[in-house]
Amino acid sequence: MGNGTGLFFRVRENGAVVFRVDTENRQRRLELQQIAVVNIRNGNVKPQGDHFPTAAEHNEIDAWIVNRRKLLATRKIDDIKRTIDHLNETAQWVQSDATDEQIDAFTDELLMAMHDLRSVLVRKKSNILLKG
Repeated sequence: MGNGTGLFFRVRENGAVVFRVDTENRQRRLELQQIAVVNIRNGNVKPQGDHFPTAAEHNEIDAWIVNRRKLLATRKIDDIKRTIDHLNETAQWVQSDATDEQIDAFTDELLMAMHDLRSVLVRKKSNILLKG
């Protein structure tokens, strides 16, 4: 749940479905009322059905968007660091254990991906150096 008004965020690819958590009902059962859909890319919050977020819920949703973007940015850097590890492990595997058939199965695709990445990195790094 969120950390303020009792919201639950069901994460999806581009954001989340936001539910209001209701525990104050006759059966004392946990009920979820969908109140909005959040798009993490553009920050849009689209109310759903007859349930509109309150001002406090909007604040909680906005805070969730900020925190989610930070988390995804951190994960992206982690993924890149893991990619570096995978490249190093791949080089070691090719050097020591890969068969000719295994190498033949992926070399062209891997070299093309590495060439593309190298081209983008060199261009971006060059632009950074020219700016600074």
